Amino acid sequence: MTDDAQVQALFATAVERFGHLDVSFHNAGILDPHDHGPTDTSLDVWNRVMAVNVTGVLLCCRHAIPRLLGSGGGVIVNMASVSSWVGAAVPQIAYTTSKGAVLALTREVAAQYARSGIRANALCPGPTRTPLLEILVTDEERRENRLEHIPLARFGEAHEVAKAALFLASDLSSYVTGASLLVDGGLSATYLTHGP
Repeated sequence: MTDDAQVQALFATAVERFGHLDVSFHNAGILDPHDHGPTDTSLDVWNRVMAVNVTGVLLCCRHAIPRLLGSGGGVIVNMASVSSWVGAAVPQIAYTTSKGAVLALTREVAAQYARSGIRANALCPGPTRTPLLEILVTDEERRENRLEHIPLARFGEAHEVAKAALFLASDLSSYVTGASLLVDGGLSATYLTHGP
């Protein structure tokens, strides 16, 4: 969602319905099939990915923060990606850059609002079995190429990412702000996964 008025209306509706806002989870993200390298990704693709992945998160923070302050504080969880920590060997320059921007945005919000009672953290999943991933790994060779780099040798499941989001949203993480939680099956921590 990249329309400021629509995002504002969404948050106003939530507060009207529930009375206040305690947690805001900003799960914005697209990966355009025409997102390639820096020399061959069109500006249209670049701008579209940035609009959804970065501007969408910014607008959600913009409208969540006043409502969280009105509730006496709360939690923001922004969806980033393991790609914000490691470069992708398969070119996806706009996506990777956008998710890196989400990390920076999250740290900035955390630093600015910590003393006002708002915690902000980023969730960084690795390849997770979703309809989008299934489109990207339609053939066995592509699937195995991705799995080869994950120490747990499988894709993540949506419920595993959801549990990590719940942790960041809960009091179990009450001393965590400005952080990035990697939920990637070990992908970002490993140089080689197996073999000599």
